[in-house]
Amino acid sequence: MKILVTDGIAPEAVKMLEEAGHEVTLDEASPEKLLEIIGDFDALMVRSRTKVRTDAIDKAGDLKVIGRAGIGVDNIDIKYAKEKGIKVVNAPMGSTLSVAELAFAHMLALARGVVRGTEGIKTGKWLKKQLKGMELDGKTIGILGCGRIGQALAARCQAFGMTTIGFDPYLPKEVADAAGIELVDIDTIYGRSDFISMHLALTEETKHMISTKQFEMMKDSAYLINCARGGVVDEEALYNALKEGKIGGAGVDVFETEPPGETKLAELDNIVFTPHIGANTTDAQLKAGTMVSEQVIMALKGDAPIHWVNK
Repeated sequence: MKILVTDGIAPEAVKMLEEAGHEVTLDEASPEKLLEIIGDFDALMVRSRTKVRTDAIDKAGDLKVIGRAGIGVDNIDIKYAKEKGIKVVNAPMGSTLSVAELAFAHMLALARGVVRGTEGIKTGKWLKKQLKGMELDGKTIGILGCGRIGQALAARCQAFGMTTIGFDPYLPKEVADAAGIELVDIDTIYGRSDFISMHLALTEETKHMISTKQFEMMKDSAYLINCARGGVVDEEALYNALKEGKIGGAGVDVFETEPPGETKLAELDNIVFTPHIGANTTDAQLKAGTMVSEQVIMALKGDAPIHWVNK
């Protein structure tokens, strides 16, 4: 069958598809081009860049499966795909460690002024006195969303001597206990944490779940880390909180609009950025790519995929 891959995946994943007897087309199609060509394919494989909305699904013709090389499927209209008889599969464990490690990297960068120190040296400034940092040991990390990524981050924080608390209404207490995470209510996360890291999907429920009210509840010294989805944080409220010193700083990998263009957040010294690279490691791409390829192959054979998200 014919498979269209619109976002880069590991060569090993492409090889798996071809060895299974399928014809693979690699094309980083624009939204307009996707509408023109999607009808020619039996399967579509994407990462986070390609948006598969109702207009694309309506043009899909004989499309049987959409594979997401990663965990988040908010760029795919999974309900409409189900209505049209199209399976949506993902790779929920592929990027777990890469995202958790990036969140932890943001924490260390903020705690020790790594970015400001780098920029200072590059511009001839010696900011030794200005960059008085803090240790992670003994601090409290509050994790919003304690699934695979949240638990992986908790393990890394615990190794650095941090207390780990979490909010996740769907996580059984015994699972949290096994991961060393103390489950608390969400207001306790905001009020008690020295670092807050977000690991949840963007839904109607989580849209702008952190805004002015929540920043008012945080410590003035608290750091917010968002390696989840841009829309869960109100960027205007984040800008005001950082500028007015309502929180100590932020680490941001995701934005409400990507790329963000000229954002006011870039004016500030107490924020560090990465361009949505949580899953962008060779390790994660290999894991996610091969995992989702397995799911797509199963779907095309008529089998029930293990990671079928809209059944």
